Amino acid sequence: MKPFGLNLRAKPGTALAAVILTRNEAAHIADCIASLRWCDRVVLSDSYSDDGTVEMALAAGAEVMQRPFDNFAAQRNAALQAVEAEWILFVDADERATPELAAEVRRVIVEEDKAGWWVPRHNFIVGKLIRYGGYFPDYQLRLLRRGRAHYDPARPVHEVVILEGEAGYLQNPLIHYNYDSWAQVHEKQRRYARLEAQRLFEQGIHPKPHNLVLQPLRELRRRVITLQGYKDGLHGLRLYALLAYYYGFLPYLHLRRLWRDKR
Repeated sequence: MKPFGLNLRAKPGTALAAVILTRNEAAHIADCIASLRWCDRVVLSDSYSDDGTVEMALAAGAEVMQRPFDNFAAQRNAALQAVEAEWILFVDADERATPELAAEVRRVIVEEDKAGWWVPRHNFIVGKLIRYGGYFPDYQLRLLRRGRAHYDPARPVHEVVILEGEAGYLQNPLIHYNYDSWAQVHEKQRRYARLEAQRLFEQGIHPKPHNLVLQPLRELRRRVITLQGYKDGLHGLRLYALLAYYYGFLPYLHLRRLWRDKR
């Protein structure tokens, strides 16, 4: 781990540190840090950005540590170990905290006895707020009492927090500018599909023929009908069709190739 202006031993009384995972986030990082100035510390866990992200973060008053990226769970666990504060708030570079969320977080970490808090999100995808299809309230377990939480190393993507104690639910959402373009949707979901296939492969799971046909249909039905995604109009339907492909078809196609290559 390579620190830049990082004080691993925080000042006494540091109650809350915001941690941002980054890799080439120059387009987002300044606005993200600006929305987190109410935290006692803002720390980047950076995977060797080469687009000016680190320099911009330091100029904005954030601290930076760097480590090679292996997976999201490991990256977050490393930050939990390194960044000293009673509470850690994980925020992605394309997310923004509102003043209302700031006030609520500051209140609950003083008044409530919880080990963690689920944070809702408003998701803007290619310029539009998506309200259905599982995209709201889209709770994320992001506010963690350090020492009573860690991420399951068996889940490298779509991370799962193992919490020692009870979690509460916040009311005010993070604002998530999820994708700026459809090309970003494709690129990110392709990456997630490969990671999911690797996870299934390491668990010894073999794909079955029906996975390639029924899984995408189930995912599309879940998003559009069960979670009322049809209310998001044509913009939403385009998104849900893509997710059905990337969640329901592509991981199993990659998984089949992994088992074939092992023979």
